[in-house]
This record gives sequence, structure tokens and C-alpha cells, in this order.
Amino acid sequence: MTRAWGAYVRAAEAARVTVRELDGIAELQRAEKVLGGIWGVPDNPPLGSELMRAMRKAEGYVAGAFDDAAGEEMVGVCVGFHSVPAARAMHSHIAGVVPEMAGRHAGFALKLHQRAWCLERGITLMEWTFDPLVARNAYFNLAKLGTRVAEYLPDFYGSMGDGINDAEDASDRILVHWDLDSLQVASACDGSPVEVAEVAGGPGASWVEVPRDIEALRVSDPGEARAWRTKVRDQLLSGLESGTVAGFDRDHGYLLTSTAPREGTE
Repeated sequence: MTRAWGAYVRAAEAARVTVRELDGIAELQRAEKVLGGIWGVPDNPPLGSELMRAMRKAEGYVAGAFDDAAGEEMVGVCVGFHSVPAARAMHSHIAGVVPEMAGRHAGFALKLHQRAWCLERGITLMEWTFDPLVARNAYFNLAKLGTRVAEYLPDFYGSMGDGINDAEDASDRILVHWDLDSLQVASACDGSPVEVAEVAGGPGASWVEVPRDIEALRVSDPGEARAWRTKVRDQLLSGLESGTVAGFDRDHGYLLTSTAPREGTE
């Protein structure tokens, strides 16, 4: 067993779930319903079973997480498709776990299964997007998984009127790259998150704060939530012009560090 598969097995055992690839239209229809429930749009799921069927046939990644305590109850779904062959990369299009699994870390097990599946096929880079205002997702991606910020994408999907996103807000996204065979990622997958607070005092370093719970704020004060979108977008776009996002801290937000040469250096 490779180190990647071993990391998945430990995560799955801790979460008390089993992750496996999905086969057959019946399972894919169940996955469609699970995704519709997670995104709060049961009548209009974010990904249909017919497209998942096509992705599976094209040897893409279509997997489900199942609660060990409930037999064949599907509690999470993850779907990805390949980039151009030369890139040896996968774009992870969608991943979600039902709210009832909160605290079980089933999403961690799901991503580790996807990583091991890719490495087994010689795929060494994975990418996906997430909403930069959702603090728990930022920590999960940058700290728990050890991804790195590749790009900031303003209003990437256009208007999104589901149970998670605000249809009147821009759908800004951060694109992350997951270097599947790097030492940092291997360490994170073995249970050592990437912590950045201790390096924040370096020259050119600054924090970009985000709300503690943007999803609750969208309900209680939509205007304030949209103001956060503009503020965080401006700060991150400006910071990425001459620097990089070094990571995410739950108390402080994104850590920006400068990559521009200091005066008097080349």
C-alpha cells in the first residue's frame, strides 16, 4: 500500500466512512440527490447523473462517501475530470458532504481518496475553486490539505442562486493547486496542517481578514456580506500582483507575503 492510500485509510477509519468510486446509473442518481440536498436545491442539483455517467465512462473521478454506521447511506460526493494529458492534472469540479456529518471529517477522507486515486494513475497535480469568503473552506484547503493559491477569479461562475450562494453577489473564487506528491501535502495528509501564524511578522507580510461565518451573514445582513466580497477581492488581487498567499489562519485570515525584491537587491 502506498503512503497516499495509507493516509486515506487512516482518515476514513477516523471519520467512520468508506469512499469508493460510483458505478451504474442508480448510484449516480443517488449522488445527484445528495448533491442537490447539500446545495439546498433538490429540484435542480448542481451536477446531474447523466453528466457523472459520461465522466465515469471517460475515466474521470466520480466517488461517494458512505457512513460505516449506516451501511449504504451515501453522505458525500466528489467528482473530477482530467486536464490536458501533458499537464497530468485533474480539475476537481465538485465535492460536498451532508451537514449531518459535521465534525466527522468525512470531507478530509474523501479528498485523500481522490489524491491516492490520482497518484496511482500518475496524476500529480489537482486544482479546484472555492469561495474565498468561506473561512472553514479556506482553512480546510490551505491548512488541512496543504494546497497553494494559484489565482483569484472574480465572478467566475456568474450568478448562482442556490441554497449556499447569494444570487445578487458575485461568485468570486480562489483557484488552488494541490501538488499531490509534495512533502508539504504528504505531511498535511498525514495529519500535520500547514500553520502560518508564526511567520506573519516577516517583512512585507499582511493579513486579509474574512468573516467568521459568511453564510450566516448572507442571511442576517446581505449588504454587509457583499461589502466583504469587495473588500477581500480588492485586497487579494492587489496582494497577488506582487506577492503570494502563504496560507490561512482561522483567527487572522489569509497571510499575504511579498515576492517583490527589496530595495537594493536583484
